[in-house]
This record gives sequence, C-alpha cells and structure tokens, in this order.
Amino acid sequence: MTSANRGQLRAGAAKVDITPRDLAGLTNLWGRPFEGVHDPIFLRALVMDNGYKTVAFVAADLVEFGDTRDIRQRIEREVGIPADQVIIAASHDHNAPRVGKVTPGAMARAGGPATEKYTDKVYEQIVDVTRQAKALLQPARVGVGTGTADVNTNRDVLTKEGWMLGVNPDGPSDKTVWVVKLETMTGKPIAFLMNYAVHSVVLGSENRLVTGDLAGAAERYVEQFYGDKVVALWTNGPAGDQDPKYMDRRKTIAQGDKDDGYHMMETQGHIVAEEVLRVAGRIENMASDVRIESQARVVSCPARIRSGDSRQDMMNVQQVDFLDLYLGLILIDQIAIAAVSGEVVTDLFQLLKKGSPFMNTFMITLANDRIGYLVDEAAYDLPTFEARGTPLQRGYAESVVVNGLVDMVVHYFMD
Repeated sequence: MTSANRGQLRAGAAKVDITPRDLAGLTNLWGRPFEGVHDPIFLRALVMDNGYKTVAFVAADLVEFGDTRDIRQRIEREVGIPADQVIIAASHDHNAPRVGKVTPGAMARAGGPATEKYTDKVYEQIVDVTRQAKALLQPARVGVGTGTADVNTNRDVLTKEGWMLGVNPDGPSDKTVWVVKLETMTGKPIAFLMNYAVHSVVLGSENRLVTGDLAGAAERYVEQFYGDKVVALWTNGPAGDQDPKYMDRRKTIAQGDKDDGYHMMETQGHIVAEEVLRVAGRIENMASDVRIESQARVVSCPARIRSGDSRQDMMNVQQVDFLDLYLGLILIDQIAIAAVSGEVVTDLFQLLKKGSPFMNTFMITLANDRIGYLVDEAAYDLPTFEARGTPLQRGYAESVVVNGLVDMVVHYFMD
C-alpha cells in the first residue's frame, strides 16, 4: 500500500438506549408478542477519520434491518458522512424487534404499524448517535487482535429424519474473536469493535421479554469492565450456520420469571467478552498515522423462491426475479473489514479469507440489510436449513460475495 491519503487517525464513539417503551404490537423474530423487558438494548456508533475519509459503524441490539439506504443517505445529509461509508448492522438478537421494511424477496417477518413507529424512532436515534460519535472525534490509535471462544457451534445435524437444527461439534465453525481497539494517544480506550460468529438466540422462541441476548451481555460486560467509559460494538461474523452451544428451549419465559436461560445467555456472553478483554490487553502494535479506504457495491442477483417452503409461507416472502446484495469494504491500514447484507455460512467466509491478501480480514454480516442465508456453492447439494432458505439461485452467492469482496480488497492492496 502507498502512503497516499494517510493522516492522523481520529475516533469517536457513543451509544443510546433504544429499549421500546411501548411494547404493544412488537414481537420477537418468531412473532411472539413482547410482554416486558429483561435488559435494555442499545445502538452504538463508532466514527473514524484521517483527514481524508470518514467512516462510521453503527451496531444495534436488534434482530435485523431492512434496506438502510434511506437512513444512510440521511446520515450523509445531516451528519456529513457519505452513505457508502456507513455500515449499519444488527446483532441478529432474535428477542428484540426488527427495524425497517422487508426487502422484496428477502426471507424475514414483516412487522405492522408498531414496527413502523418503532423504526421511525430508531432511525432518529441512529442519526443522533452517529452525530454524537462524530462530535467526539479525537486523536486516536488503532490496533487489531484475535482470540478464540468456544461458544458457537455448527447447528446442521444429519439425523434419520434428515437435516435438522442442533449441535454439530464436528461441523465447520469459526471460533475467532476479532477485536479492533481504538484508544486515545495516551492509551485510554475509546471503543472496541468486536466480531464473532454466533446467533444471539440463547433465549428461544417462547421468550416474551426484550433482551440483548448473548451479544448484549458481551457488550455490557466489556463496557462495565471499563466503568462504562468505553463503547463496545458487537458485530456478527459468519454466523449463518452457527448457534450458541447452550440454548433454552424449555418453556415460555414471561415477566417475573427467573429462568436458567438468562444465566446461559450471560455466561456465554461473558466468555466472549472476557476473550475480548484478554485480546485487547495484548494488542501492542497501535497505529495513529493511517490510511482509510472504503468501497460499496450493490449486485443484483437472480432470486430463488422455492414453492412449498413453510417458512416462506409463514413470512410471506414476496416473489421477485432479482434480489439486491450489498457488499461493503472498509480498510484501515492492514485491517480489511468486509460487510455483506446476508447471513453468511462458515465455509463461504473461509473462501473469502483464503482469497484476501490481508491476514486481518473479517466480515460483518447482516450489514445494511438482511436478505437471508448466503451459502457456498457446495452447500446447495445439502438440504440444510440454510441451503433450503437461501434466497439466491445457485451459482451466484459464492461468486458474488467472494470474488466481489476479493476484487475490492485487491484493488486497494495493489494501489
């Protein structure tokens, strides 16, 4: 990489509570109505610039977003950060509301008027928290490190009845914990951009309480360790085929219940958080003079809607011929952060990692939209949950995601 467009890094971070005050009409991912709140949920924003380019990450304790183009364009108008340099991603917390309309052809459960009202509120807060983070920009240093946490597991299990969801310890599973650390020039932490591949679904479908689940527990733990003077942003890695090893599927959880599921949620979240803290404490190579680059593409791919899929009937998947897939890349010196608007499975991410010239390459999934599962080419031969549910025709997901992102990375690597 050349020294062009290098400059002093500045970073700022902020968070805002988005716990819904009025739960009427809001549901979890499975359509169960919320009856109360177990723990608050948040938006967290991280803004970085180097005098030449400004980028922003917004992490939300929500199940998913629809297409975020409108809100990112609003950020461009009102905050001054170009829309293509903003990544908005949900933790895919199944026991929090969704935000935004379902993209035609995507497999997701649309909400009603209550979801639309909540979406308007959250959009206002996204603009506000991004503005706050930008206002807090200060000279900073950045570094990256990795660790491992044995919290996730491949969930595709072959049984006598066929492929089912369960625990498959022998299946592909990326247990890497990624930590991008931002600190002041005197070494005081500003923010941690965390990345791990797991569904935040410890609390099952019968839970009736809003919660940040595993991801929220990890974020809170890191922030509380630093006396709530740091912002910890959870982003989802290639979690399409990854569930927590321990989940609670036993009974309805309502207001006032003291259920073991919440203990499992906190414990597994804390394991990832402790690894984040360990990794962060060992990062020594911190850079203040950095190059920041970004690029985004939207690729129209042939859609695949399978008739007779009960999930499609349940979620009223709209028939379309083509579906837009968002690809993004933010490069901070030798850190390549890819972004994809779907739930990527482990093997598909491994192909990207193999093709990237940067050792420090990780992926934020459910970024700027959520169109459904994205699987590698070989997975189409297996009727797993993810392969059955992918919205793209065979021959496109692997080619577009891997080749597209590698092309973007190599472009900057060779510059």
